[in-house]
Amino acid sequence: MADTAAARVPAAYVPPPRGGRYENVLLAVLFATFGFVFFDRLALNFLTPYFKDELGLNNAQIGLLGGIPALTWAIAGISVGYLSDRVDRRKPLLIGAILTFTLFSALSGLVGGLASLLLFRALMGAAEGAVLPLSQPLMLHSSTPRRRGLNMGLVQGSSAGLLGGVLGPIVTVWIAESFGWRAAFYATVIPGLVMAALVLWLVRDLRVRHPATVAVDDEVGPEDTASGWGAVLRHRNIVVCLAIAVFFLTWFLTTQTFTPLYLVEVKGFGPGEVGFVLSGIGIAWVLWGALVPGISDRIGRKPTMIGFSAVAAVSPLAIMVIDSPGLLFGALVLTYTGLGCFTLFMATIPAETVPRAVMATALGLIMGVGEVVGGFVAPALAGQLSDVFGLGAAMFVSAGAAVVVTLLSLALTETAPVRVRR
Repeated sequence: MADTAAARVPAAYVPPPRGGRYENVLLAVLFATFGFVFFDRLALNFLTPYFKDELGLNNAQIGLLGGIPALTWAIAGISVGYLSDRVDRRKPLLIGAILTFTLFSALSGLVGGLASLLLFRALMGAAEGAVLPLSQPLMLHSSTPRRRGLNMGLVQGSSAGLLGGVLGPIVTVWIAESFGWRAAFYATVIPGLVMAALVLWLVRDLRVRHPATVAVDDEVGPEDTASGWGAVLRHRNIVVCLAIAVFFLTWFLTTQTFTPLYLVEVKGFGPGEVGFVLSGIGIAWVLWGALVPGISDRIGRKPTMIGFSAVAAVSPLAIMVIDSPGLLFGALVLTYTGLGCFTLFMATIPAETVPRAVMATALGLIMGVGEVVGGFVAPALAGQLSDVFGLGAAMFVSAGAAVVVTLLSLALTETAPVRVRR
């Protein structure tokens, strides 16, 4: 299969370079692209207080809206990751995904009720789910080993935190207050088109099975001719990361979906206070999204996962017990460490475990399984529990999920180059 695929690629193909100027250019483009993905995805959560009553939604339906993009994100992540490994192409698929999720994010502003909003958010999630399995192999290939975890963390963690977590609540709440919540969705068209143009202009395609790529990729993942799901699932780390993904996505999406409502309906915070507190989550996302993978480059992936997952369990409890917006802001900056762990179990550890020819398949599978159960089922369940027991139930679900991740991380096998060499 590898020989057949390579034969279809022109002999003049030159793989993207590793290190140097291109490493930084690629990092900047993918940082902006995945950050904008989360700007789109989280905009719904920040706008919920504005359209909940207008559309006549209850907490269970809000949970469903938070979860439906996760379901389609999962399906797309699994299928596109597998497809990109089969056809050995990434750049064209990435451009198509960016244009598609931009379109359906903007169309979310035209909805008149739950059904149409569910449809557009589902289609948007399907396009967004393709971005990570396509982006991280590009970043992994062009990163020097000493910056591998850091670069992948900046792409997946800090970018989402800066654009989705820090700027997202500020910009979307301001637009909603000034022009209405529908305008906040319309505004996503321009940055989406810019991102697609940057990928087209600056990013070089990666074909991991081409002999020219294999010749320079000896430090990136084990070389193997195996392909398909069997080549992925036979590795212990992949099975453990699949389980971790389920519970860490539960922690993440349950917190993201219900925190704005909790702050408004339980704490009685005003729009400005909600935006301020949520920006604390975004700052933590940016900070820990880079620091956690960078620390793992030095002390190892496993101890990093264990320590920072335990800290992440504190953040939903802080939301419940701290009533001061200023103190809650500071507590979330210090404890919202989980998004840095996402890069490790969803990208870095799998990429360092499986053969490079099935790297995107592994990344898409882990992301997909986590999104289906932790991203789709868990928020809907948390919404139902909140309708019965109050919104505090969602926070307890989130904290408990992070505790389970801490225990699962004990079963990981170390993959960090610095620890493996030792």
